[in-house]
Amino acid sequence: MTALERRAVAALAGIYSTRLLGLFLILPVFALYAEGLAGYTPQLMGFALGVYGLTQALLQLPFGIASDRFGRKPVIAFGLLLFALGSTVAALASSIEAVIVGRALQGAGAVSAAVTALVADVTRETQRTKAMAVIGVSVGASFLVAIPLGSALNALIGVPGIFWLTAALALAGLVILWLGVPGPAARRASAPSASPLSQAGAILRDPRLLRLNAGIFALHAALTAVFVVLPIALVEHAGLPQNEHAALYLPLMIASALPLFPLIAWSERRGRQGAVFAGAILVLGLALAALALAHRSLFAIAAGLLIFFTAFNVLEASLPALVSKLAPANARGMALGIYSTFQFLGAFVGGDRGGWLYQHYGIGAVFAGAALIAGLWFLLSLRDAARPASAA
Repeated sequence: MTALERRAVAALAGIYSTRLLGLFLILPVFALYAEGLAGYTPQLMGFALGVYGLTQALLQLPFGIASDRFGRKPVIAFGLLLFALGSTVAALASSIEAVIVGRALQGAGAVSAAVTALVADVTRETQRTKAMAVIGVSVGASFLVAIPLGSALNALIGVPGIFWLTAALALAGLVILWLGVPGPAARRASAPSASPLSQAGAILRDPRLLRLNAGIFALHAALTAVFVVLPIALVEHAGLPQNEHAALYLPLMIASALPLFPLIAWSERRGRQGAVFAGAILVLGLALAALALAHRSLFAIAAGLLIFFTAFNVLEASLPALVSKLAPANARGMALGIYSTFQFLGAFVGGDRGGWLYQHYGIGAVFAGAALIAGLWFLLSLRDAARPASAA
């Protein structure tokens, strides 16, 4: 990449990952914080946790289309302002309903598709795959950093402080956008090979892409459901004070990331991507089932989380790469936009239904429900388990 391309991609990766911090930072701390809000119920807590994903899913494609019409930077800037506004509303909220409004506004800044399109605009075709890989790494790093960081920040500034921080980061993203990212070069108009609607229809009918979209839905539904009850289980059953959760999450996240690249490299050398992928889903489900049965001791929770996060990291890194490989070259952006929509829908369903299960059946039922989702996904993946990923 040229120096200009590197600067632009680094800036856009920062904007992309900063937004996701708004989703990830509060995961390990929100469930306990919400108990002190007016109007609290476990189901509303889960809805507040997941509603970010609902507005993200609903507005992902409209923002992408708007960026084609009005320009990438103005649309991204508008999305960042919405995110900052939502963070401010959530920071000032004293009731669970007000937090829901703030989280919905945060998610309404759905600029993932516009950011991805701008990455494509400011890089040459020969460097585009590398640029998208940088974005993908930044997303994974956001998750790995955010879980222990959210717990540590909660001890220092509380959940309202975390919302204020994400508002400040969104405003900083505006500065980075206008000063650090060059404007896209003018593109020569060409007749599209197909309308966006027909492209979307073709992608949604592709059984391989549909399985991957179902997979990212299941993965983020399980993740969000886990964090509906995990902080509560750690405090009420394992006896770990909330201010000490960061000391648990940090070594777990580091240890779970260590096998990621060696395992992926090995699977690619041996042509066993499909088997490793299905195996990671199975391990994910088994870890969740173990948490459903044994979430009353700190050791059991720590062991289950280590296995869960290890499998999660493998799947989170593999899914977007598979989508990029299998999507038609002239509709890769559309395919990734649909993939993001399924991802955020999964986060919403996991939060909302996780809260419902917790309210009516308790902590174990939430872990069991997430395990069931993983089990169904595993059965769906068996068709591809014996194939290399390129033929999934």
